[in-house]
Amino acid sequence: MTAGSDQPKTGRASDDVDVGRLIAIVWAGRGVITAWTLAALAIAVFLTIAMPPTYRADATVQLEQRGGSLTLPDGLEDLVSNDPRTDAEIEILTSRMVLSDVVAELNLDWRATPARLPLIGSIMQRYRLPVPDAGFLRRYSRPGESIDLRSLRVPPRWIGLPIRLIVLDRHRYRIMTPDGHEHEGKVGQPLMVDEAGLLIRIGRIDAPSGRRYELVQEADLATVIALRRSLGVREKGRDTGILRLTYEARDMRQAERVLNGVTEAYLDQNIARSAAEVENSLAFIEKQLPNARAELRTAEAALNDYRQRQKSVDISFETESLLTQITRLEAELRALRAREDEVSERYTKSHPVYQQLLTRMTRLRTRLSEVRIEVDNLPETQREVVNLNRAVQLKQEIYTQLQTRAQEVRVLRASTVGNVRILDTAQTAPDPIAPRRPLILGLSVVLGVFLGTCVVLGSQWLRRGVQGSEELEAVGLPVFATINFTPGATEAEAETGTSHGTPGLLALAQPASIAAEAFRSLRTSLHFGMLDAETRSLAITSAAPNAGKSFVAANLGVITAQAGQSVCLVDADLRQGRLRKLFGLGRDTPGLSEYLSGEIDLEEAVAETGVPGLHVITTGRYPPNPSELLMRPRLHELVTRLNGVCDLSIVDCPPVLAVTDPVIVGRATGATIAVVRHDVTPIAEIEAMQRTLEGAGIRLSGAILNAFDPRRVTGMPGDGYTQYHRYEYRAHHDEV
Repeated sequence: MTAGSDQPKTGRASDDVDVGRLIAIVWAGRGVITAWTLAALAIAVFLTIAMPPTYRADATVQLEQRGGSLTLPDGLEDLVSNDPRTDAEIEILTSRMVLSDVVAELNLDWRATPARLPLIGSIMQRYRLPVPDAGFLRRYSRPGESIDLRSLRVPPRWIGLPIRLIVLDRHRYRIMTPDGHEHEGKVGQPLMVDEAGLLIRIGRIDAPSGRRYELVQEADLATVIALRRSLGVREKGRDTGILRLTYEARDMRQAERVLNGVTEAYLDQNIARSAAEVENSLAFIEKQLPNARAELRTAEAALNDYRQRQKSVDISFETESLLTQITRLEAELRALRAREDEVSERYTKSHPVYQQLLTRMTRLRTRLSEVRIEVDNLPETQREVVNLNRAVQLKQEIYTQLQTRAQEVRVLRASTVGNVRILDTAQTAPDPIAPRRPLILGLSVVLGVFLGTCVVLGSQWLRRGVQGSEELEAVGLPVFATINFTPGATEAEAETGTSHGTPGLLALAQPASIAAEAFRSLRTSLHFGMLDAETRSLAITSAAPNAGKSFVAANLGVITAQAGQSVCLVDADLRQGRLRKLFGLGRDTPGLSEYLSGEIDLEEAVAETGVPGLHVITTGRYPPNPSELLMRPRLHELVTRLNGVCDLSIVDCPPVLAVTDPVIVGRATGATIAVVRHDVTPIAEIEAMQRTLEGAGIRLSGAILNAFDPRRVTGMPGDGYTQYHRYEYRAHHDEV
């Protein structure tokens, strides 16, 4: 047998991407894409509600050029740093040295976490959901409930392990340690387990009996790392010395508390670092003061002892004058030497300023030598008194300078504020920074569309449905006709056999459609193809459900009857027969099952359809044993009797791969034809159907390609479908 002449030809799939086909596939799967998008959006809405909000606190500090606003002596200015190295300060601020102090001060390594209901625990914590407070739900926390953990010390082996706490009442609680032991404690009193090294003190319980909490002491390093991860530090602008600090937390007050702790710890560290050199200088001076005091007393004792031995108490006016001059000249020389150190950094020795300084120093040294010569000319007693007085004055001056320096350094230490100033203390914005609901919802829509598109394209790629008649011919099945998909009928209608107009009878509802023309081509092909058949009976089946076999059988019967032939449709699908619905017959209409069981004769089983020349035998009552009923001899008798009174008998059979009924019917009819649904029926099912029928001695005479849609075939010309529509319109116009 040969295929119908109206069978469309489809070329081989091109290796290039067919954008038009992709768009058609996506548009056809818009329902799936919409479902995925709505699902993703629903999940995103749930997540935005379930996720606890995250708040961000920010603070601002300034790195000043000076360590403080106090005017200091020239000798102490070098003790204060004037270089705020911003990058280095950021590293110091985020160092373990600073953050460890914050962890210790605020006890950030302690956690008292309430038990929360899975999935909706965060929602319960923030919203007053009507959750019953009974049974296993009593353990989960509600809004406004908390405990105040005042002290927590665990042995090293329990670091990071949870200690379960169960509230007994407002004043008592029970804990279960990681080793499985239970202990009971009271609010306000420390609970100590000496053998384990455990200490817990709960200051307050604001939760009813049955609530559960987990107490955990984290490792210091892990807490510091977590704190550093949530802490942000950056310089505002370039070389401004202004640092902006941010900290993110689930609780607004906790965010402010932690960030204020960080800035305070950094400020204390900076002050201590700025005063470190001052402390060293003060320690050195205080260490030298006792020695200077002892040397002064030794010099004074030597002078007094000498005066007592020489019985001389006073010195002459001339000697006192020489002593005063020596002291003054030595002091001026010391000042000039200090001045020389400053001048040498700015000028060379040939500079007039430097030369003037050297000349003055030379003059003072000359005058000092002259005074010392005069002292050497004094009597021995006066000379010794002068020397001893000079020693006493020198030691007195050193001791006085050390005392003055020590007092200045103490003042500096007390007034040191470092080179850091807090401009803005920590404050949390009222709006959370996460979850970012508009962004999440927008991304969920994009993700839903993307996943839906992937599913549609992936299922299309994975689906190996028959694309054209050449695939059927490749497995040895000639194609009698190709029934095109009709725009007036939906895909579901094509499966169930219903369309606009007369239910399921496309040949009556749209007689000028391209699909109706395909049925006429099928009628012609069958007329010539069944000339040598033993009987003029035709079994129509399919590999699997929803291929459209009942739709094909009914419309083929109508088209054949319109050609003036006598046709009888037999619904042999005794499980899910549909011909009764197609022709509007009642449920109680007797049919094939009653005839095969011997309850009625053939004349009673045949029903009118309203189409001249077309009769139908419905399934009748659905029997409990369809296969056994079809194996009765009355089936062959039915086919024989219909062959004598009808030009064509069409038997609508159930799917081959679902039940064995088509094998039984196929042995009684003259030919068996399979209905293959375009882009739905896999070629593997067709081969399995062939093997099943051939195993029973039945050979498929051919196939009908149903619901062929040119838009879903790769390689179809872009205007092919439009050409079908133009042909359909002209044909209808000519008939009118």
